[in-house]
Amino acid sequence: MRHKVRKHLKFNRKDFQHRKSMQRNLLTSFFMHKSMQTTEKKAKSIVPMIDKLINAVNTKDEMNAIRYVMQYLFTEESSKELFKNVAPKYKGTKTSGFTKIVPIKYRDGDNAKLVSISLV
Repeated sequence: MRHKVRKHLKFNRKDFQHRKSMQRNLLTSFFMHKSMQTTEKKAKSIVPMIDKLINAVNTKDEMNAIRYVMQYLFTEESSKELFKNVAPKYKGTKTSGFTKIVPIKYRDGDNAKLVSISLV
């Protein structure tokens, strides 16, 4: 039996660094705009990262939280948005379930399922 084996989504990318960069781009734009449209698989892959980042800001001391967040976000503006507007809203309430995924339509070119991901 294969217990506790997570299936990693590859997104048709052969290189781990490319996948990591794509997820960091998605996270950066998500925290800048607080919602975005993307495919379902990409949205589901960043939901655990969003939960971890919000929890890190709310639970860790400020310096360690900044170091942790900068591993995942590219720009300083997105990290400031996370620290000042997003994370304080959820402080002390819950530890997960900060996002909502709503299906929109199927993309015309490749029939991929497009969803809208936003903060609750």
